[in-house]
Parts: sequence; C-alpha cells; structure tokens
Amino acid sequence: MMDSNYSPVPNGSHVELQTLNEADDFASQQRWLFPDDGNWENELMIPRDTDDDDFDADIDDYTLLLSKPHKESGIPGAVFNLTTTIIGAGMMALPATMKVLGIVLGLALMIVIGILSEISAEMLVKYAVLCKAKSYGEVVEVAMGRTARVLSEICIIINNAGVLVVYLIIIGDVMSGSVHHHHHGVLDQWLGYGFWDHRKILVLVIMVFFLAPLCSLNRIDSLSTTSAASVALAVVFVIICLGAAFTRVIEGKSKSPNMSLDFESRKTIMDLLVVIPVISNAYVCHFNVQPVYNELEGRSPQKMNKVVRITTTICIMVYASTATSGYLLFGQQTESDILTNFDKNLGIRYSTALNYIVRVGYVLHLVLVFPVIHFSLRETVDNLVFNGSAPLVESKRRSSALTAVLLVLIYLGSTVIPNIWTAFKYTGATTAVSLGFTFPALIALRLGEEDKGLSLRLSMGQKCLSWSMLILAVIVSVAGTVGNIIYCIENESDD
Repeated sequence: MMDSNYSPVPNGSHVELQTLNEADDFASQQRWLFPDDGNWENELMIPRDTDDDDFDADIDDYTLLLSKPHKESGIPGAVFNLTTTIIGAGMMALPATMKVLGIVLGLALMIVIGILSEISAEMLVKYAVLCKAKSYGEVVEVAMGRTARVLSEICIIINNAGVLVVYLIIIGDVMSGSVHHHHHGVLDQWLGYGFWDHRKILVLVIMVFFLAPLCSLNRIDSLSTTSAASVALAVVFVIICLGAAFTRVIEGKSKSPNMSLDFESRKTIMDLLVVIPVISNAYVCHFNVQPVYNELEGRSPQKMNKVVRITTTICIMVYASTATSGYLLFGQQTESDILTNFDKNLGIRYSTALNYIVRVGYVLHLVLVFPVIHFSLRETVDNLVFNGSAPLVESKRRSSALTAVLLVLIYLGSTVIPNIWTAFKYTGATTAVSLGFTFPALIALRLGEEDKGLSLRLSMGQKCLSWSMLILAVIVSVAGTVGNIIYCIENESDD
C-alpha cells in the first residue's frame, strides 16, 4: 500500500480528509482560505496548485470538520431546536403590536420580517461553511476582524440574557400575578394567599429545581426532546387562542378591530417606531443557527437551509395566528404580556379551564425553551472570556461554574426590569437587529466581494438585497432607539 498523509475516515461520517500535521482549530482551518499574514480581511485564497478557471467548487458540497464522533440530530430535531429558539417570550408581546399596527399592517410586517430573517440565516450558513466556523462570532471575525467578533458576541450575550430575564418575568407574572397591572396569579387563584405570592421566592424555586438541571446539559442536541415538547405546548396555546377568538366573533362578542395604522396621529407614529423592533426581536435565532448546524446529521448548506425554511414557515404561522387571535380576544385591553390577560373570564364556555391550560402550558413552554437560549449564551460567554481554552463540552467544572454565575445574574435582572415590553423594545432596536440583519448583511457584502474561486461572489441581485437589509437594519435600530427614549420621556411627563 502506498504511503498516505491522510487519516482514515469512519464509514458514514461526514468529514473532510485532513492531514495528520494540521491542527484542528479555527485559526489553522483559515490558512487554506486566507493569507498567512493574519490579515483575513484582505482576500480569500485557494490552493496554489489549482487553476482559478478550472476550480468550480460549489459551497453546497462543503461540510464542517468533526472533531469527535457523536450522536447527531436529524432535520426534525434541528427544526425543533431552532423553532424553540424563536418561539419564546416574543410571541406574548405580538398581540400588543397588533393593537398598535392594526391587522393588515401587523400581518404584513410579521411576514416580511420573517422572510428577511430566513434569508439572513441562510447567509450565515453559507459563509460559515466557507470559513469552517463553528460559531456566529467566528464568521464575523473572518469577515471583519477580531474587534467585530467581540462586538457580535457582546450583542449575543445582551440579547440572550435579556430574553432569559423576560422568561423569568413572565413566569413570575403568570404564577404569582402582576402587581403593576393588578392581575392575579395561577397559584393565588388555586391556593389563596401564601408564600407563593412572593414572586421572587417562586421564581428562585423554579430556577433551582427545574431550570438549572436542564441548563447543565452540555450539548444542544440533548434538548431535542424538550424542544419538541415546547413547540407542542406553543401550538396548544395557538389553538386555544384561535378557538376562543373565533367563538367570540361568531357570537358577536368581539369589537371591531383596527385594520390599519392611523398615520395622522403623532402618538401612533411613535408607537410604530417602538413595535417594529419588538417584531424583529421575535424572529432572532441566528446565534443558534451554527450550533444547530454543527450537530446536524449529514450536515450540508442545503439541508440546513431546509431546516431554516421549515422553521420560518412554522414561526410565521404561529406568530400571525397568536397576534391576530390575541388582539381579537382582548382588543384595546391587550397587555404587553398577553398571558396576564388570561386571568379574566373570556366570555365563552369552559373559560376558567382554558385560562389555566393557556397560562400553565406556556409557563412549561418557557421552562423548556430557557435551556436552549441559555446554551448559546453560555457558549458565547465562554468564547469571549476563555478564548483559546479547551471546548466547554470537555470541561465540566468550567461549564458548571458558568451556568451557575449566569443563572444568578439572570435571576437578579428579573427582579429589576419591570415588564417584558421594556426589555423587548430596547434589545429589539439594538442587539436583535444587529444579530439578525446587520452582521449577516455585512458578512455577505465583505466575503462576497473578496471571493476569488469558490463560486460565492454576490450577484447584483444578492448585493442589492444585502445592502437593502443593511440600510433597513440601521434605520430600524436608530429610529427604534430614539423612539424608545422619546416614548419613555413622554410617558414620564404624563405621569
């Protein structure tokens, strides 16, 4: 047998042949693609003995290296994990956006923003495969350098921590009641007054006994089953809302909803600047696209794109149904967290039982979603603080310490922030827009221009789409942030 520089590849594994003397780390994997001078922003490289004209590689044929054999997730598991990343607390704020926007404009924005989010996710997959990156930050680093990577990872940390804080706020509102809006909690209605009315104690108990064990898991594919259960619970919520709203409409108990936005009202325009970031925030899953792709069985860009498209379709349908039915149910009394509306009689049969099913079911949904978002948060913090260390999955002590610290900080945050609307409107206008649209557009424009042989140069249509996405993201971010500040000042002056 002839001597070979290549290590054997197990049957059925989706790996690249790799020379024995090549380190399996992110920096070394870039040397084939980028100059050795460390200036990754300059230009992509192809093998020196390859003729540019004859090199007709397709990015869809590239797969990421596997460091160790492990159980991988199929398309259903990947869809459940990605869907769970998207369908979380953001869904509870969407009926309130429909109250501001009206049915027509609200549905149109949900569909358009969902499609744009799907396109930007596919951009990330495409360039992550080219760069052999294993995280969101690594793709950003290849395109724009180390500083941009740090900025993107800070955005992920702020966004994910904010989302998890919102989850705890909702759990507290539902189980112990909302003092600010005078809504009763489930436990208060079931058991009367007791220690469970102290929401800080209740949330702490739920975190220690339910959330912490799930968050201690080190692989995202370990959460596929819980993700499937969480999606099922979200579907139950949607079905009940649709059924209750349809019943009220048939019985003539629902008031006529606003169909469009009143552009003549200054307050309405200010509300518009606030709610668009809230909708954008509801679709952000980009920080988990790469972890899901890394553990996808038989990974390829085509397969991951299929996962993203199925996920986006499910989420658009769920969001549109929830926002419309929730607004039809409660009209102008729709709260920023619609779950708090379900402590009153819905005006239909079995109202009390349906209220309990909706609220308790969605709390269980959030408990199952929490570890999926926490997984990406913990990985990002580890990459930022312990850059260059062994993978987190190989260090149980570091993983446990990070999990404990993050859970404590998230719990403390939930005791300070007053409601989910406050959290969503600011993270939606800043970190969510950046992660979902700004960074993906910049990655595509930067690497698409520098490509010299991998059939990735952006077409004119793709370039226009990327620029349009970038410009819209900047406008939404600036206008949303300014609008939020003015909105808060005016509300304080009215008080």
